Amino acid sequence: MARRSKLMDMLTEYAAAHRHPWNVAVLMIGIPVIMFGVLVPLSWVSIRINAFGFDLAQAAVVGMFFFYVTLDRLFAAVFLLLGLAMAWLAGIVGELPEALSGGIAAAAFFGGYLAQFVGHAIEKSPPVILKHPVQANLAAPFFTIVEACKLLGLRDELFVELQQRIAQRRPEAS
Repeated sequence: MARRSKLMDMLTEYAAAHRHPWNVAVLMIGIPVIMFGVLVPLSWVSIRINAFGFDLAQAAVVGMFFFYVTLDRLFAAVFLLLGLAMAWLAGIVGELPEALSGGIAAAAFFGGYLAQFVGHAIEKSPPVILKHPVQANLAAPFFTIVEACKLLGLRDELFVELQQRIAQRRPEAS
């Protein structure tokens, strides 16, 4: 029950700040692009323990998975699959000449953040990253997975409950 409450608290805060469909659409693109921009340089650092090797991009995805699994196992598993695929792609880009891979990473990172600010300008609200940068960067990829599941019609009961919670909060905000 505590896991469900923590998840719902986070989703309620996120959903309340992301109501405009254009903002959500922009974030669905911008957040993965930012993540890719971070994963490319992380892929440059490899670690080998005996016969087992991995890079920091893969380690970051697995670390985020462990945080997300405390919120919701299904969403965390979907994130892990997509995140590892993105880390694999980042590794391919990371093997390009450093100037090219670094340029791609920088363009993705800054372009993704530019998209975030455009989306929030449409929403007429400041991006969460301005108030809570660490929380925003850790939570945003998770919320992208949640939003994708919502668009696919998965876990409808969760989103019905979420809309009820948001509706209950509206009188308090007035």
